[in-house]
Amino acid sequence: MSYDFPPLKNDLLLRAARGEHTDRAPVWVMRQAGRYLPEFRKVREDHEFFEICRTPELATEITLQPIRRYAGLIDAAIIFSDILVIPQALGMEVLMKPGPTFPSPLETPADVAKLSENVDVDEELGYVFEALKMTRQKLEGQVPLIGFCGAPWTLMAYMIEGGASKTLQKSKTWLFKYPEESRALLKRIADICVDFLVGQVKAGAQLLQVFDSNAGDLSPHDFETFSAPTLRQISTGVRDRLTGLGIPHVPLTIFAKGASPAIAARCGYDTIGLDWTEDPRDVVETLHVDACLQGNLDPVVLYGGRDALEREIKRMCAAFRSARGGVTRGWIANLGHGITPGVDPEDLRWFFECVRKYSANI
Repeated sequence: MSYDFPPLKNDLLLRAARGEHTDRAPVWVMRQAGRYLPEFRKVREDHEFFEICRTPELATEITLQPIRRYAGLIDAAIIFSDILVIPQALGMEVLMKPGPTFPSPLETPADVAKLSENVDVDEELGYVFEALKMTRQKLEGQVPLIGFCGAPWTLMAYMIEGGASKTLQKSKTWLFKYPEESRALLKRIADICVDFLVGQVKAGAQLLQVFDSNAGDLSPHDFETFSAPTLRQISTGVRDRLTGLGIPHVPLTIFAKGASPAIAARCGYDTIGLDWTEDPRDVVETLHVDACLQGNLDPVVLYGGRDALEREIKRMCAAFRSARGGVTRGWIANLGHGITPGVDPEDLRWFFECVRKYSANI
């Protein structure tokens, strides 16, 4: 199925993801459509979080808010949704109060039987596809549109912990106590991720990102044993499915926060997202990662004032350019994690302006 979308006017993001030289680094930020924006908070006054996700008109409006506010400064839109729509599609209740809460988390492998046996993503998650189609039209080709999902390990952790956790004691216990059952659940989630991501491309997504936010809570061995195989399952499965459908491949990004970029780079993605603890020069020169890189300013720098922000952005740009022999190539500028709610929107504008200035190939 194909749709008649407006032609893309700014393909900087897609060229960078293919490893090409670009005049400057394309830039966007994770959670750019979110609580730091007063226009987002205004919508939230009348609508519950998942109501927005499930209402294509509202999700489209939220997605477009940063594009309007930072017109000409931002190089991608990311559809407004949440990684936890997949557990919801599996039949689990998820509430946002204010963080995600599962009233009935999985406690033992026997609880997996409570999950929906077969998930039809068109039926359960079709609202995301409708939002993507609507957003592609309303973007009018200004910038590419990113689709996404959570990685199986991160989703499984939420499903077992019942919400955010600093130790992931319950979910990690599953890996050690029930390794085969854990692998089976991870594979089952990955199957849905593949269906969901392919559906997003069919609906208009031009780049896909997989968020493994809890990757760094695993040792390198456990990440390679439990998470990485499902990340490979997703990258291979999405490409194979798109080929079978005769749909051109779109770039794939993996953001495995806290995990070794070298392991993440072996999972078959075009772009490797880096958090702020990684130096891109080490990633390229020591770990020999040749994929496109994304990141990686510490989000807290956005609270440090304009002078500190400019200084740190200049340093970040110099590091990524140095990693590529002094030029801007194969780099998507971003934060090292999602933007936080207390950021002044005008400080984010300064972030975008400084990235454009200091990442430019002169």
